[in-house]
Amino acid sequence: MAEAAQGDSTPAGVSPRHLEAFHRALPDWFEHAQRPLPWRVAEAGARDPYRVWVSEVMLQQTRAEQARPYFDRFVERFPTLTDLADAPLDDVLKAWEGLGYYARARNLHRAAGAVAERHGGRVPDDHAFRDLPGVGAYTAAAVLSLAHGRPLAALDGNVMRVLARVFATPGDIRAYSTRRELQRQADALLDRQNPGRHNEALMELGAIVCTPRAPSCSACPLADVCEAAESGRPEEWPEASPARAVPQVEVAVGILPDDAGRVLVQRRPPEAMLGGLWEFPGGKVEPGETPADACRREFAEEVGVAVEVGAEAARVRHAYSHLRVDIHAFHCTARAGAAARGPLPLRWVAVSELAALAMPRATRKVIEAAGMR
Repeated sequence: MAEAAQGDSTPAGVSPRHLEAFHRALPDWFEHAQRPLPWRVAEAGARDPYRVWVSEVMLQQTRAEQARPYFDRFVERFPTLTDLADAPLDDVLKAWEGLGYYARARNLHRAAGAVAERHGGRVPDDHAFRDLPGVGAYTAAAVLSLAHGRPLAALDGNVMRVLARVFATPGDIRAYSTRRELQRQADALLDRQNPGRHNEALMELGAIVCTPRAPSCSACPLADVCEAAESGRPEEWPEASPARAVPQVEVAVGILPDDAGRVLVQRRPPEAMLGGLWEFPGGKVEPGETPADACRREFAEEVGVAVEVGAEAARVRHAYSHLRVDIHAFHCTARAGAAARGPLPLRWVAVSELAALAMPRATRKVIEAAGMR
């Protein structure tokens, strides 16, 4: 993995004043303003690369305060990388339940296995880390700089917002060309003597001062070199294209008991959204279908069981970042002689055992609304 370079590629606009602010004022501010987050704890003057890695994966799509209790429980359950690598995926997904974006957990588990197998359980401190499942440019730069002092500039959403405002960088922040320019700025500004502290300070600044709305410019250590602050309109940066309309989807699921009172659950495909989690069988209501018709069809197609669809047991709504779902859950009964079988793993589970499974939050809402305790 190439390390950040400076020199002829320094972007226009990066001046000695910027370097002074980023290398002196910023770390001074961070020293007294940083939050006491659990993954920042160092032992014998060093950060545990495994804990840094777990935290950075969690923070990719989650605010620090929300991630904190999950991080504490996760590293208590899997205190070392070897513990994580040896754990069943079900246990890992259960520990992740509620954080969302479950591909992060699946990739972290796979990557831990790869490290245990190829690197003796030691998190690589070089380009080999970038080759692990789920490790992108940002995660590699963050972990290698924070845990190993590698001079790599980490560019997350908070850092992009800070840089876009300091330099009034034009262009949609989602565009590759804009991100490339922001990365060049980040590389040129990196404190190569203290890259981990520098990266963490910039991320912290974006999280608690240079916020998307109502940034606290008066408290910012970079205000004197920030073009957005000088304009008096800091929220105009970074530019972003209009948000897309969030689609609404109607879903029907069935609660099917057996003679022993257990209910049928189905595991989602590994690489699908919410992959590896357990839920009640069902699916999307197609145009022209009623929710009951969709439930009946889904059982026939996905479970191989002809069911009688009874009363609606619950109706819940759930919002994801890119999707809103309206879920109809029905009481179902199987026709005589039916045997559940399908392309996805199925399991009969006592109602009392549902809490032990890793399930989507929407399914938890169904269980609660249906009074299944």
